[in-house]
Amino acid sequence: MKLCDLAASLGCELKGDGALEITGVAGMERAGGTELTFLANPKYAHKVKQSGAGAILVSKPVDGLEMAQLLSANPYVDFARALELFYQPPRPAAGIHPMAAVAASAEIGENASIGPFAVVGEDVIIGRNAVIRPHVVIYEGVRIGDDFYAHSHATVREFCQIGNRVILQNGVVVGGDGFGFAKRADGTHYKIVQSGVTVIEDDVEIQTLTSVDRATVGETRVRRGAKIDSLVQIGHACEVGEDNIICAQTGLAGSSVLKKNVLLAGQVGISGHLTIHDNAIIYAQSGIGGDVPAGAVMSGSPAFEAREWLRAITAFPRLPEILKRLRELEKRAGVTNAAD
Repeated sequence: MKLCDLAASLGCELKGDGALEITGVAGMERAGGTELTFLANPKYAHKVKQSGAGAILVSKPVDGLEMAQLLSANPYVDFARALELFYQPPRPAAGIHPMAAVAASAEIGENASIGPFAVVGEDVIIGRNAVIRPHVVIYEGVRIGDDFYAHSHATVREFCQIGNRVILQNGVVVGGDGFGFAKRADGTHYKIVQSGVTVIEDDVEIQTLTSVDRATVGETRVRRGAKIDSLVQIGHACEVGEDNIICAQTGLAGSSVLKKNVLLAGQVGISGHLTIHDNAIIYAQSGIGGDVPAGAVMSGSPAFEAREWLRAITAFPRLPEILKRLRELEKRAGVTNAAD
């Protein structure tokens, strides 16, 4: 594809040789002379002139740069759009494989593809253009919208509801039992039936080996546009808000509520029955034990305001030295045991 055509397709302003033939896209360090790269984060600007790319997506012109530039309002998004022009994941042909097990009472929308060893239970409804890869299991009574894509070994449990354009990566479990047990007088545990469901709204993607538990009563809900990374645990009766980003190895205890545009970095732990309000950001490995106000940026375990946490963590390695100096000062002042 000529660079001028690529610029027109992306709606970007071109500075440079529009006749350059672009054969693909790549990261800044690996891109070659016929490939497009991007600069989304200004802190990597010093690497631009070291790149061998033929062209680059940037938010504003870079002076003294020999390669062609595409001026974009959002280089990262336009890089993703460009990537789609050069690579599309394979899509299996429409039809139900003879080795799939699809219940006679199931309703399957037009143009669906159901692979070998997939199982679709009784009274399931699946919309148009679904792709169900081998070894996917859809339990009884499930309702799924259009353009659903389930990779191998994903499971959707009984009576759960899934919206349009939802993607489940390999090994995802939607609607597994919540972790609910009542302790008897003798110390043994009595299993509480998990009678609720899990609801996944439109445009949600859930990545590999993540579990979204069903509720004990009522529902667990993941709202529109949320993106959930691999190895995440969403406990029973939780609510994940619109456009949330939840990164790998994060865990939400039961009845946690996340409002709009919350970002949870990797390995965050959320205790149950609390609310994280709109636009909050929780840094990696933080432990959240209470409500978080809108727009807050938190870090640490237990978590507190991130700027204060950075000051505290900077001082932490010096605590033995500080304590030693404090004791020396107390000794000079005639104070004893105050620092012990």
